[in-house]
Amino acid sequence: MASGAVEFRPISIQGLAEFQRRLRRVDVDLPKALRLAMNEAGQLVVDTAKPRVPQLTGAAAGSIRVVSTRTESRVRAGGAKVPYYAWLDFGGAVGRNKSVKRAFFKSGRYLWAAFAEKSASGEIQAILSRRLDEIASTAGIEMTG
Repeated sequence: MASGAVEFRPISIQGLAEFQRRLRRVDVDLPKALRLAMNEAGQLVVDTAKPRVPQLTGAAAGSIRVVSTRTESRVRAGGAKVPYYAWLDFGGAVGRNKSVKRAFFKSGRYLWAAFAEKSASGEIQAILSRRLDEIASTAGIEMTG
């Protein structure tokens, strides 16, 4: 890896699939609580990144959101109404003959920076740990490790 480069790894939870299966056996609504816990951790990144995004109309900042499935949670930005978000966050050259330039940051300016900050501080892990303990306690499952 080049000097100054940042490597990002998703947060993974060992035994999550087994935990979900056990939760479903206890109560079919408990896996939903697990998804909400992951969304809470993602929302921390959203809340950190949004104020950092330049505000002309607010559309770019407003496009930052948490999306989730039963097994994962992600933070997304941009979309059909804000197709320029990637350029705003990462930079590059766009427009006719690539005439509009913005310094390129491989690790981005807003989302990845917010994720890195909250991961390094342990806040994301703390939310997930606390919420997983709460969910397990509700289900009567003892957590170890």
